[in-house]
Amino acid sequence: MAKGHRSQIKRERNAKKDTRPSAKLSYARVSVQKACFVLDAIRGKDVQTALGIVTYNPRYASSLIEKLLKSAIANAENNNGMSAENLFVEECYANKGPTMKRVKPRAQGRAYRIEKRMSHITIVLNER
Repeated sequence: MAKGHRSQIKRERNAKKDTRPSAKLSYARVSVQKACFVLDAIRGKDVQTALGIVTYNPRYASSLIEKLLKSAIANAENNNGMSAENLFVEECYANKGPTMKRVKPRAQGRAYRIEKRMSHITIVLNER
């Protein structure tokens, strides 16, 4: 059991703010598995290398992640005053979002369910 009142515990937990520059894309129309192929390729790399990887990656998710990475770089420069040369991708992950359920008619009156998955993609940068 944690000591202190519930509101005091929440206040202490919320006092520690993460100051690393980041960008988040919610409800991206790509599945988590497909987004993770691209995210695994750029994790830990400096931003120039990561931009080169996502620019020439043929996957659909790479176009979304390229735009997100550029947004995170702009956040680092404008909000935190960091220089783009020293930045690297510290964390990048995709979480499961809601699933759109559709029905596809099949033979003999049957119906198959089509699941169109979404994901929430997050990129966190840091300085070396």
